[in-house]
Amino acid sequence: MGIVRGRGNTENFGSLVSLMLNIREDIANARSHDPAARSAFETWVVASGLHAVWAHRWHHWLWNHGFKFIARVGSQWMRFWTGIEIHPGATIGRRFFIDHGMGVVIGETAEIGDDVMMYHGVTLGGRSLEHGKRHPTIENNVTIGAGAKILGPITVGHNSAIGANAVVVKDVPADSQVVGIPGVARPRNGMVAVPGEAVNDSGLSWVDPAMFI
Repeated sequence: MGIVRGRGNTENFGSLVSLMLNIREDIANARSHDPAARSAFETWVVASGLHAVWAHRWHHWLWNHGFKFIARVGSQWMRFWTGIEIHPGATIGRRFFIDHGMGVVIGETAEIGDDVMMYHGVTLGGRSLEHGKRHPTIENNVTIGAGAKILGPITVGHNSAIGANAVVVKDVPADSQVVGIPGVARPRNGMVAVPGEAVNDSGLSWVDPAMFI
């Protein structure tokens, strides 16, 4: 499926003013994912994950228009203020929400689609010192649990879920759930049949995906 984004994608902004047009959408999305968010105003003031994403939109614009040093300085300031490090070269889609946020690292060539939910301690990192694409691509509607590490130029397919503390180093098919070190992908479709550890005559055990997220 790949990454499909709407007009809010940082790659499609026509001007600096339009960088901030999706704040209301971001706040509504954050409130829909966080039961502790009591009001839009409170979310706007205290949600450090949103602050980091909003700042990244400016930094990404600066990066793409040749102001790379200023963009890097700005991203480091946001790391200081929020505990979230997003390289200004990373590409991020609409309604991206980082809950709690502390310890998140997103590398330069990472690509994140629309409606992605990420928890604290997540790393979208590289596995080599080579230039070029070296960080993950996260497709639309993916949830990434706390402490997960997704490493290298791999793709996490749309509608997938990465369990807390999983280490993912291989491509993940769409509609999957991934748990473990190294991460093992299984279909994400309710009660899932998993080969091995048989509990019935079919030779399959049954795993509830809710156990992992």
